[in-house]
Amino acid sequence: MALTDLLAEAISFTFVQRALLVGTLIALCCAFLGSFLVLRKLSLIGDGLAHVSFATVALALLLEASPLLVSIPLVTVASLIILTLSERTGMHGDAAIGLVSSFSIAAGVLVASLAQGFNVDLMSFLFGSILVISHADVLISAALAAVILGAVVLFYNQLFAVTHDEDFARVLGLNTRLINYMTAMLTAMTIALGIRVVGTMLISSLIVFPTVTALQVAKGFKSTIAVAAVVSVTCVVLGVFASYVYNLPTGAVIVMLNAAAFVLFLGVRKLGGVGG
Repeated sequence: MALTDLLAEAISFTFVQRALLVGTLIALCCAFLGSFLVLRKLSLIGDGLAHVSFATVALALLLEASPLLVSIPLVTVASLIILTLSERTGMHGDAAIGLVSSFSIAAGVLVASLAQGFNVDLMSFLFGSILVISHADVLISAALAAVILGAVVLFYNQLFAVTHDEDFARVLGLNTRLINYMTAMLTAMTIALGIRVVGTMLISSLIVFPTVTALQVAKGFKSTIAVAAVVSVTCVVLGVFASYVYNLPTGAVIVMLNAAAFVLFLGVRKLGGVGG
């Protein structure tokens, strides 16, 4: 069968349509938030919360509940715990992330053992699967994506001020603590959404890669977000189709495409620098 026929066949399936829709929403959320997190050197919080989502998915499967509905509140609580530990104990942010992350991985393994080991369902959530997206997931993802993207647009100036210089933003009278908590909560929701397509072990890469790629060529903050969004959505769409056509893990393909885009943009920047 020709490649064009395979792509036409793929788009005719409901589960692929759902994957493309949810994947695009996740890609946009990751690109918008990633620009703030990477520039504030907080990208590790995405990795830490991804580990938390592993434990929440294991718990949901054990309880035979919706992984998305279980993950969203628990991962959000974990993000608040990380910030609270950092603020009230004097612990550095990376240490707080490592503490919560390692605890969550251990808890996830224990819960999985109670469910008779790492079954197929859990593995699909670890590395992503376009087959697990239900109609309810699409509705929940669309609603949460609207909240996440809406919050970033609505509070863009405050988020930008804190990202540029948190101390100066505090002097200007901004409630930087509230903004930090909001950022952590939005990141937690994005992580919980991403486990459906990219998987718990790879979702943090979708936050980091597009922004780092965009920084190679973008000239300003808004252009960084725009380029990151284009790169992220393109890699997700191509990744979904490639995973269907070649029967490959969706999440892994998406991340590899992001890595290829980074190398390409880095090369463009280097060539541009040499040419200049």
